[in-house]
Amino acid sequence: MIKDVQMNEPITGQVRAMNPKKFAMWLIIVSIVMLFISLSSAYIVQQSDVNWPTIEFPRMFVYSSVVIVLSSVTMHWAYIAAKRNNIKENRVALVLTTILAAGFIWAQYTAWDILTNVQDVNFRGGHAAESFIYVLTGLHIFHLLTGVTFLLIMLVASFQYKVHSRSMVKMEMCTTYWHFLGGLWLYLFLFLELNN
Repeated sequence: MIKDVQMNEPITGQVRAMNPKKFAMWLIIVSIVMLFISLSSAYIVQQSDVNWPTIEFPRMFVYSSVVIVLSSVTMHWAYIAAKRNNIKENRVALVLTTILAAGFIWAQYTAWDILTNVQDVNFRGGHAAESFIYVLTGLHIFHLLTGVTFLLIMLVASFQYKVHSRSMVKMEMCTTYWHFLGGLWLYLFLFLELNN
């Protein structure tokens, strides 16, 4: 015997759905991770070449690592300030994060300049090891520029009083993406150092 099911009964439990913008951001992050995993794998395969050169990385890579860690700290400060509705601190932290991002980009450019003009390590150099350095760090800079664009959007929103505890989705996304970019750089730096 089949019992009738009443359609008016309340549904027990809640269905949690991810914000579509956050979901899209996570898809982008996963695709970036896959890109860098494939490049890391290609690097390791190419490294089996018996003539793989040892390249001395400029100290600027170390300095840029410190700068990006500091930018992650200021970004988290901006996030906490937004949650507490402290608009003034949020603005200061976002400005500092943007300045540190510019410092990171300058440090990377300086490192490339040292590699090219002092150490004669060129993108179209005589060996794939040289090209890999520019491809890996250049792709990271490209993604970092997208993060800086997001930072600037959040900074404008903060000055328009659109960043506060009742409107945190974009702030959470920006913070997550920025921390991801910082973690990605630290991975690349350690990967290149350990596989040199």
